[in-house]
Amino acid sequence: MTDKSNDTPDAEGSAQAGQAASSAGRPVTSPYDSPTTQMRKPDLGKDIPRTDEDLDLDPGEDVPTAGAARTGGDEGDYGYASIPPATAASAGAVRLQRRNREPRRGTLDLGLFVLRLVVGYTFIYHGLQKLTGWFHGPGLDGTKQMMEGGGWDYPSLSTALVIAGELGGGILLVIGLATPLAAGAVLATILNAWMWKQGMIPGFQYNAGTPTGVELDSVLAGAALAIILTGPGRWSFDRTRGWATRPAYGSGVVVLLAVAAAILTFWFLHGGNPLQGIGPFDSKS
Repeated sequence: MTDKSNDTPDAEGSAQAGQAASSAGRPVTSPYDSPTTQMRKPDLGKDIPRTDEDLDLDPGEDVPTAGAARTGGDEGDYGYASIPPATAASAGAVRLQRRNREPRRGTLDLGLFVLRLVVGYTFIYHGLQKLTGWFHGPGLDGTKQMMEGGGWDYPSLSTALVIAGELGGGILLVIGLATPLAAGAVLATILNAWMWKQGMIPGFQYNAGTPTGVELDSVLAGAALAIILTGPGRWSFDRTRGWATRPAYGSGVVVLLAVAAAILTFWFLHGGNPLQGIGPFDSKS
Protein backbone atom coordinates (compact mmCIF):
# COMPACT_ATOMS: atom_id res chain seq x y z
CA MET A 1 0.00 0.00 0.00
CA THR A 2 1.17 3.47 -0.73
CA ASP A 3 0.42 6.31 1.66
CA LYS A 4 -1.77 9.03 0.19
CA SER A 5 -0.90 12.64 0.80
CA ASN A 6 -3.09 14.48 3.36
CA ASP A 7 -2.75 17.72 1.47
CA THR A 8 -5.88 18.81 -0.30
CA PRO A 9 -5.81 20.92 -3.46
CA ASP A 10 -6.78 23.97 -1.37
CA ALA A 11 -3.97 23.35 1.05
CA GLU A 12 -1.56 22.96 -1.84
CA GLY A 13 -2.79 26.25 -3.30
CA SER A 14 -2.29 27.98 0.04
CA ALA A 15 1.18 26.56 0.35
CA GLN A 16 2.05 27.79 -3.11
CA ALA A 17 0.66 31.25 -2.30
CA GLY A 18 2.74 31.29 0.87
CA GLN A 19 5.88 30.36 -1.02
CA ALA A 20 5.15 33.11 -3.55
CA ALA A 21 4.69 35.65 -0.78
CA SER A 22 7.91 34.50 0.90
CA SER A 23 9.76 34.85 -2.34
CA ALA A 24 8.45 38.44 -2.56
CA GLY A 25 9.91 39.27 0.84
CA ARG A 26 6.61 39.63 2.75
CA PRO A 27 5.64 37.60 5.82
CA VAL A 28 3.00 34.98 5.46
CA THR A 29 -0.32 36.24 6.89
CA SER A 30 -3.93 35.11 6.98
CA PRO A 31 -7.17 37.05 7.55
CA TYR A 32 -7.86 34.68 10.45
CA ASP A 33 -4.58 35.40 12.22
CA SER A 34 -5.55 38.95 13.30
CA PRO A 35 -9.05 40.08 12.18
CA THR A 36 -8.50 43.64 13.43
CA THR A 37 -5.83 44.18 10.84
CA GLN A 38 -8.55 44.03 8.20
CA MET A 39 -10.49 46.99 9.78
CA ARG A 40 -10.00 50.56 8.77
CA LYS A 41 -7.27 52.18 10.76
CA PRO A 42 -8.21 55.39 12.68
CA ASP A 43 -6.95 58.71 11.50
CA LEU A 44 -4.29 59.46 14.11
CA GLY A 45 -3.78 62.91 12.71
CA LYS A 46 -7.28 64.03 13.77
CA ASP A 47 -7.69 65.68 17.16
CA ILE A 48 -9.46 63.39 19.63
CA PRO A 49 -10.99 65.01 22.76
CA ARG A 50 -9.22 63.72 25.83
CA THR A 51 -10.04 66.24 28.58
CA ASP A 52 -13.16 67.85 30.08
CA GLU A 53 -12.31 71.12 28.36
CA ASP A 54 -12.21 69.37 24.99
CA LEU A 55 -15.65 67.91 25.73
CA ASP A 56 -17.01 71.34 26.80
CA LEU A 57 -17.63 70.12 30.34
CA ASP A 58 -17.38 72.44 33.32
CA PRO A 59 -15.65 70.53 36.12
CA GLY A 60 -17.14 72.92 38.69
CA GLU A 61 -20.74 72.37 37.60
CA ASP A 62 -22.83 70.22 39.94
CA VAL A 63 -24.61 67.22 38.56
CA PRO A 64 -28.37 67.56 39.17
CA THR A 65 -29.85 65.03 41.52
CA ALA A 66 -33.26 63.42 41.66
CA GLY A 67 -33.88 64.84 45.14
CA ALA A 68 -33.03 68.35 43.98
CA ALA A 69 -35.40 67.98 41.04
CA ARG A 70 -38.22 66.97 43.37
CA THR A 71 -37.67 69.46 46.19
CA GLY A 72 -35.86 72.29 44.44
CA GLY A 73 -32.84 71.83 46.75
CA ASP A 74 -29.43 70.22 46.49
CA GLU A 75 -30.14 67.05 48.49
CA GLY A 76 -30.93 63.58 47.24
CA ASP A 77 -29.32 60.99 45.06
CA TYR A 78 -29.01 61.24 41.35
CA GLY A 79 -31.74 59.25 39.61
CA TYR A 80 -30.63 57.75 36.34
CA ALA A 81 -34.18 56.70 35.42
CA SER A 82 -36.35 59.10 37.39
CA ILE A 83 -40.02 59.32 36.32
CA PRO A 84 -41.12 62.87 35.36
CA PRO A 85 -44.08 64.31 37.28
CA ALA A 86 -47.51 63.81 35.77
CA THR A 87 -48.95 66.76 33.88
CA ALA A 88 -51.92 68.61 35.36
CA ALA A 89 -55.31 67.53 34.08
CA SER A 90 -57.10 69.95 31.77
CA ALA A 91 -60.09 71.96 32.96
CA GLY A 92 -62.42 69.99 30.67
CA ALA A 93 -61.24 66.67 32.12
CA VAL A 94 -61.72 67.95 35.66
CA ARG A 95 -65.29 69.09 34.86
CA LEU A 96 -66.06 65.72 33.26
CA GLN A 97 -64.78 63.83 36.30
CA ARG A 98 -66.76 66.09 38.61
CA ARG A 99 -69.91 65.54 36.55
CA ASN A 100 -69.40 61.76 36.64
CA ARG A 101 -69.21 61.94 40.43
CA GLU A 102 -72.45 63.93 40.65
CA PRO A 103 -75.00 62.48 43.04
CA ARG A 104 -78.28 61.22 41.72
CA ARG A 105 -80.59 64.10 40.79
CA GLY A 106 -83.79 62.32 41.75
CA THR A 107 -86.86 64.18 40.42
CA LEU A 108 -84.99 67.45 39.83
CA ASP A 109 -84.98 67.10 36.03
CA LEU A 110 -88.65 66.17 36.05
CA GLY A 111 -89.48 69.23 38.14
CA LEU A 112 -87.56 71.53 35.79
CA PHE A 113 -89.36 69.99 32.82
CA VAL A 114 -92.75 70.65 34.44
CA LEU A 115 -91.72 74.25 35.18
CA ARG A 116 -90.63 74.79 31.58
CA LEU A 117 -93.79 73.18 30.28
CA VAL A 118 -96.12 75.38 32.35
CA VAL A 119 -94.26 78.64 31.68
CA GLY A 120 -93.69 77.89 28.00
CA TYR A 121 -97.28 76.85 27.41
CA THR A 122 -98.57 80.04 29.06
CA PHE A 123 -96.50 82.20 26.71
CA ILE A 124 -97.47 80.09 23.67
CA TYR A 125 -101.13 80.50 24.63
CA HIS A 126 -100.91 84.30 24.79
CA GLY A 127 -98.77 84.47 21.65
CA LEU A 128 -101.34 82.51 19.65
CA GLN A 129 -104.08 84.77 20.98
CA LYS A 130 -102.25 87.81 19.59
CA LEU A 131 -101.15 86.21 16.32
CA THR A 132 -104.11 84.08 15.23
CA GLY A 133 -107.00 85.16 17.46
CA TRP A 134 -107.33 81.65 18.89
CA PHE A 135 -108.60 81.12 22.43
CA HIS A 136 -110.80 84.26 22.20
CA GLY A 137 -107.76 86.42 21.50
CA PRO A 138 -107.64 89.82 19.75
CA GLY A 139 -105.74 88.56 16.70
CA LEU A 140 -103.06 90.47 14.85
CA ASP A 141 -105.15 93.55 14.02
CA GLY A 142 -106.66 93.68 17.49
CA THR A 143 -103.22 93.47 19.07
CA LYS A 144 -102.01 96.42 16.97
CA GLN A 145 -105.00 98.47 18.06
CA MET A 146 -104.41 97.48 21.67
CA MET A 147 -100.75 98.52 21.50
CA GLU A 148 -101.62 101.81 19.83
CA GLY A 149 -104.30 102.56 22.40
CA GLY A 150 -101.87 101.71 25.19
CA GLY A 151 -99.47 104.46 24.18
CA TRP A 152 -96.92 102.52 22.14
CA ASP A 153 -95.36 104.76 19.50
CA TYR A 154 -94.75 102.05 16.90
CA PRO A 155 -97.66 99.61 17.26
CA SER A 156 -96.61 97.34 14.37
CA LEU A 157 -93.07 96.94 15.69
CA SER A 158 -94.33 96.53 19.24
CA THR A 159 -96.77 93.83 18.14
CA ALA A 160 -94.06 91.92 16.25
CA LEU A 161 -91.72 92.02 19.25
CA VAL A 162 -94.29 90.86 21.78
CA ILE A 163 -95.49 87.98 19.55
CA ALA A 164 -91.92 86.86 18.81
CA GLY A 165 -91.04 86.96 22.49
CA GLU A 166 -94.13 85.09 23.66
CA LEU A 167 -94.57 82.52 20.89
CA GLY A 168 -90.93 81.90 19.93
CA GLY A 169 -89.61 81.99 23.48
CA GLY A 170 -92.44 79.76 24.72
CA ILE A 171 -91.82 77.05 22.10
CA LEU A 172 -88.08 76.99 22.83
CA LEU A 173 -88.79 76.75 26.55
CA VAL A 174 -91.07 73.75 26.16
CA ILE A 175 -88.55 71.73 24.12
CA GLY A 176 -85.56 73.03 26.09
CA LEU A 177 -83.56 74.39 23.16
CA ALA A 178 -81.32 77.47 23.58
CA THR A 179 -82.95 77.74 26.97
CA PRO A 180 -81.01 80.75 28.36
CA LEU A 181 -81.90 82.85 25.32
CA ALA A 182 -85.51 81.62 25.30
CA ALA A 183 -85.99 82.35 29.00
CA GLY A 184 -84.30 85.73 28.54
CA ALA A 185 -86.70 86.58 25.70
CA VAL A 186 -89.82 85.74 27.69
CA LEU A 187 -88.40 87.56 30.72
CA ALA A 188 -87.87 90.75 28.70
CA THR A 189 -91.36 90.42 27.18
CA ILE A 190 -93.14 89.94 30.50
CA LEU A 191 -91.17 92.78 32.10
CA ASN A 192 -92.44 95.10 29.37
CA ALA A 193 -95.99 93.98 30.09
CA TRP A 194 -95.35 94.47 33.82
CA MET A 195 -94.08 98.03 33.31
CA TRP A 196 -96.93 98.86 30.93
CA LYS A 197 -99.63 97.78 33.38
CA GLN A 198 -97.91 99.29 36.38
CA GLY A 199 -97.62 102.70 34.74
CA MET A 200 -101.27 102.95 33.69
CA ILE A 201 -102.61 104.27 37.01
CA PRO A 202 -100.96 105.42 40.24
CA GLY A 203 -100.32 102.96 43.01
CA PHE A 204 -98.69 99.58 43.23
CA GLN A 205 -100.75 97.24 41.04
CA TYR A 206 -99.87 93.89 42.61
CA ASN A 207 -103.28 92.26 42.28
CA ALA A 208 -105.04 89.96 39.85
CA GLY A 209 -108.57 91.39 39.93
CA THR A 210 -108.05 94.40 37.67
CA PRO A 211 -106.81 94.77 34.06
CA THR A 212 -103.79 96.65 35.38
CA GLY A 213 -102.84 94.01 37.95
CA VAL A 214 -99.27 92.74 37.69
CA GLU A 215 -99.56 89.71 39.94
CA LEU A 216 -99.55 87.13 37.12
CA ASP A 217 -96.81 89.02 35.31
CA SER A 218 -94.68 88.98 38.45
CA VAL A 219 -95.11 85.22 38.86
CA LEU A 220 -94.19 84.57 35.21
CA ALA A 221 -91.16 86.86 35.45
CA GLY A 222 -89.99 85.02 38.56
CA ALA A 223 -90.47 81.63 36.87
CA ALA A 224 -88.48 82.73 33.79
CA LEU A 225 -85.74 84.03 36.07
CA ALA A 226 -85.65 80.70 37.92
CA ILE A 227 -85.24 78.78 34.67
CA ILE A 228 -82.31 80.97 33.66
CA LEU A 229 -80.59 80.44 37.01
CA THR A 230 -81.24 76.69 37.35
CA GLY A 231 -81.01 75.54 33.75
CA PRO A 232 -83.50 73.39 31.81
CA GLY A 233 -82.34 70.06 33.25
CA ARG A 234 -81.60 66.85 31.41
CA TRP A 235 -85.10 66.48 29.99
CA SER A 236 -84.32 68.96 27.22
CA PHE A 237 -82.52 69.36 23.92
CA ASP A 238 -79.85 71.26 25.86
CA ARG A 239 -79.04 68.24 28.03
CA THR A 240 -75.47 68.02 26.71
CA ARG A 241 -74.78 71.70 27.40
CA GLY A 242 -73.12 72.89 30.56
CA TRP A 243 -75.95 75.28 31.38
CA ALA A 244 -78.46 72.41 31.42
CA THR A 245 -77.37 71.13 34.83
CA ARG A 246 -74.58 73.44 36.04
CA PRO A 247 -75.31 77.05 35.00
CA ALA A 248 -72.70 79.57 36.13
CA TYR A 249 -71.81 83.21 35.49
CA GLY A 250 -73.39 83.20 32.04
CA SER A 251 -76.82 83.03 33.67
CA GLY A 252 -76.21 86.33 35.42
CA VAL A 253 -75.17 87.89 32.12
CA VAL A 254 -78.40 86.68 30.47
CA VAL A 255 -80.49 88.16 33.31
CA LEU A 256 -78.78 91.54 33.01
CA LEU A 257 -79.20 91.58 29.23
CA ALA A 258 -82.91 90.68 29.50
CA VAL A 259 -83.60 93.45 32.04
CA ALA A 260 -81.63 95.98 29.99
CA ALA A 261 -83.49 94.96 26.81
CA ALA A 262 -86.84 95.35 28.56
CA ILE A 263 -86.01 98.82 29.91
CA LEU A 264 -84.59 100.08 26.60
CA THR A 265 -87.53 98.69 24.62
CA PHE A 266 -90.05 100.33 26.93
CA TRP A 267 -88.17 103.62 26.87
CA PHE A 268 -87.90 103.64 23.05
CA LEU A 269 -91.38 102.36 22.17
CA HIS A 270 -93.48 103.72 25.02
CA GLY A 271 -91.68 106.09 27.35
CA GLY A 272 -92.97 107.32 30.68
CA ASN A 273 -92.33 106.08 34.19
CA PRO A 274 -92.88 102.31 34.46
CA LEU A 275 -92.51 102.34 38.25
CA GLN A 276 -95.25 104.86 38.96
CA GLY A 277 -96.82 104.26 42.37
CA ILE A 278 -93.91 102.28 43.84
CA GLY A 279 -92.20 104.02 46.76
CA PRO A 280 -89.66 106.64 45.65
CA PHE A 281 -90.67 106.17 41.99
CA ASP A 282 -94.19 107.48 42.61
CA SER A 283 -93.85 110.51 40.34
CA LYS A 284 -94.68 110.99 36.69
CA SER A 285 -91.82 111.69 34.29
